[in-house]
Amino acid sequence: MLLGATLMCGVLLGAGRFQASRQNPEGTLRGYLRFKEVLSHVDEEYVDSVDVEALSDYAIARMLERLDPHSTFIPAREREQSAAFLQSDYDGIGVEFNLFRDTVTVIAPLGGGPAEQAGLQPGDRILAVNNQPVSGRHITITQMFGKLRGPAGSRVQLQVLRRPGSKPLLLSVPRQRIPNTSVDAAYLLNETTGYIKISRFASGTYDEFKQALGDLNRQGMTKLVLDLRGNPGGYLDRATKLADEFIAGTRKLVYTEGKDDQFDTQTFSRVNGEFEEGQLVVLIDEGSASAAEVVAGALQDHDRALLVGRRTFGKGLVQQPVVLNDGSELRLTIARYYTPSGRCIQKSYAEGPAAYSQELRNRQRQGELQHADSIHVDDALRYHTAHGRVVYGGGGISPDVFVARDQATLAPYYARLQSQNLVREYALQFFQSHKAELEALRFEQFQESFQISPAQLAELADRAEQDGIALDETALRQCAPLLSNQLKAHIARSAYGKTAYYQVLNSRDAELQAALKAVADGRALLAQDLSGN
Repeated sequence: MLLGATLMCGVLLGAGRFQASRQNPEGTLRGYLRFKEVLSHVDEEYVDSVDVEALSDYAIARMLERLDPHSTFIPAREREQSAAFLQSDYDGIGVEFNLFRDTVTVIAPLGGGPAEQAGLQPGDRILAVNNQPVSGRHITITQMFGKLRGPAGSRVQLQVLRRPGSKPLLLSVPRQRIPNTSVDAAYLLNETTGYIKISRFASGTYDEFKQALGDLNRQGMTKLVLDLRGNPGGYLDRATKLADEFIAGTRKLVYTEGKDDQFDTQTFSRVNGEFEEGQLVVLIDEGSASAAEVVAGALQDHDRALLVGRRTFGKGLVQQPVVLNDGSELRLTIARYYTPSGRCIQKSYAEGPAAYSQELRNRQRQGELQHADSIHVDDALRYHTAHGRVVYGGGGISPDVFVARDQATLAPYYARLQSQNLVREYALQFFQSHKAELEALRFEQFQESFQISPAQLAELADRAEQDGIALDETALRQCAPLLSNQLKAHIARSAYGKTAYYQVLNSRDAELQAALKAVADGRALLAQDLSGN
């Protein structure tokens, strides 16, 4: 969540010498001198050798925890990887991979990218990178990213195992600029209803969205489902530009208030958007945060969209990145943002970081993910939309249409299957074993006729038992429809691409079905007070 927390684009350079605070200069100076004195004593007199820079980083991180959950310190060595989350492209080979049993396994090469052109295929196991073994070494995904990425024009040598028992292949793959897309899928659900999935608000998100929106409009779209579920946020200006495409006239989209007037801002709609009148539904859930909540809040407050799903994360704090002299970065909360009606939807962090990190789990225990009436609202934080509907501040944005989370996803057995990547691994191996048959089918034929059999689910459960996950027959029966759909979607991902993955996954998605129902009966128009108030 911290990776998606940066909402402001400005960067302040760290000062080369100590500067006293304008708010409390004496207190700041005393604190600075005290810390400097303690660190000097530790360095010179402590019984063991210590890494004083590491101690300093630790002290800074713990200090920021006393402020709020989203102010954070990023050491210089981690800053590039952290920033990559919000980049629109990067230099690499263009491959999606995962870790199965400590083995780096290719999920899919990017179409037309250097990995695909070099011959990398779904299911290939990467044994070594530049003669350094990577499989069976407890390597992390972050470490693997670091090995595969590098300057455009350079090459990376991969040792790849395609089939067990075969001789490893040696591939030399050139690095080039790779698009890091944030619009994961855009297609027509039916003749007139489009679907766009946005995974984060990165530097290129608005341009990607405009391209997708234009393509769907040309295909005859008159209604749209915008999927912001699981979107952790990103750049504020990309979020407001996207919201502006839906809201006509000059209307407030978001405003911020900080301790200093320089952090007080107001953002209004100002362009003639491409979709200001058609029916609009926005899918949200407990993973929708930050900039995603800005979009959802603006559209709800102006009665422009119907929100379907569950209450959002509740992050209403704005961070500004401050680059320090050594290349490290301070992401400091400098303001709160408010929706057009005046809502601050930041949830409480008064009980400290541990309680804050457990808040989503508490929602599950309290039944909120299953029942709309379990959502706690503070009547003192009551606000009204443009058409007079009642909405609440104080911790996330509640949907207009509540959809319970699939109960199967809460089963411990299901969670263990997911945590060990067994569903993806089984799907990938199935694709490898049936590649010729699948490639002979058009996606439409696959979608219509392909089904996961009970025998295949039993085989998945057997493999899980071999990995130490005891069979829970009751849970397996409960999860069967969900697991079958996920397996089919992952197989489609390998055979037909990312859009096919979402088309399969969405075919039994409860929130999406509720959105389509709302579009069909006209509720998404929000021409009247839906709450009855």
